[in-house]
Amino acid sequence: MQRARNHRRMAAAAIAVVALSSAALTIASANPALAEEGCDVDYRIVSDWGGGFQANVAITADEPIDGWEMSWEFPSGTTVSSAWNVDWSQSGTTFSGSDVGWNAAIASGETSEVFGFIGSGSADAPGTISVNGDVCDGQADPSEPPTDPTVTPTDDPTTDPPTGPVSIMPLGDSITGSPGCWRGNLWDLLVDAGHEISYVGSLSQGCPPSQADPHHEGHGGVQVTQAVANGDTRMWLEANTPDVLLMHFGTNDVWSAIPPAQILDAYTSIVEDLRELNPDAVVLVAQIIPLHPDNCAECPQRAVDLNATIPGWAAELTTERSPIVVVDQYTGFDPEVDTYDGVHPDEDGYVKIAANWFAALDGVLASASDS
Repeated sequence: MQRARNHRRMAAAAIAVVALSSAALTIASANPALAEEGCDVDYRIVSDWGGGFQANVAITADEPIDGWEMSWEFPSGTTVSSAWNVDWSQSGTTFSGSDVGWNAAIASGETSEVFGFIGSGSADAPGTISVNGDVCDGQADPSEPPTDPTVTPTDDPTTDPPTGPVSIMPLGDSITGSPGCWRGNLWDLLVDAGHEISYVGSLSQGCPPSQADPHHEGHGGVQVTQAVANGDTRMWLEANTPDVLLMHFGTNDVWSAIPPAQILDAYTSIVEDLRELNPDAVVLVAQIIPLHPDNCAECPQRAVDLNATIPGWAAELTTERSPIVVVDQYTGFDPEVDTYDGVHPDEDGYVKIAANWFAALDGVLASASDS
């Protein structure tokens, strides 16, 4: 019964990620910028790898907000390479961003994590931040621990807290399994954020830099269409049915010129099998990283074509009980820098992939644990 409650909470949290992007932020390396007039902004560094960093931005509304525009001045030399859930631009050190429609409304007293981004340069917080013309400046007392903006008081002492780790299955090909080792980076981000998790799968392989759970279903060289047709994916799901499925699968199909519609049919089979085994499972599906091998001139466009079809597929198949969240692993991923062969990620690529998974998954897990 408790496990079923956990599943329902995660399903509701995943819908919140899609509809409101209100993920909790509990990373210790935070730089909050506090409002003095009319706005309250939380700018947090959730991952810093020397030459780059990931930041998430949340707004607390003193009064109802229906549409927001934000701007700030970065330290010299800091630039944004990719961002999600925001219409953004940068000119020199000036960053500007606005809502993308579905995340425009914030109720009075509500805190909403409105967008995130990956940047390079200094991870220091901007000197000034403004929202809809109101300047939000000042810095938090570093001696005080950061607060979780999604936790609200409750008068219901009977709510049962979730128990036990949330099981997560990384599913895919070599980009997920071997040598694809973003799983360790993601594990560190999730554990540092206070989440109790386990990876599940029939394969076991260590993944630095962390002491991550080694289990996964990343099968090198395998096509998702082939794995479904052979019954392999059904077998993997039956053996280790997860609470959350992370799926970056289809690169080998794209390489082999398998049409996007056929790949999406395979995705549908996986989702249907998983829901039969766990009706409350949450699915995070990736728009795959760019594909730029020297010996496949058509592959880059094929990856673009597949990715273009994924959001519509997810929207048709998502349900309130078992949501599907699309995670953009393509935007901001540079094959020249982030892979060693135009296909397989290098250390920079692992960090970016993990950061994108975390940006979506953190909200699902944090909101579930707070329910």
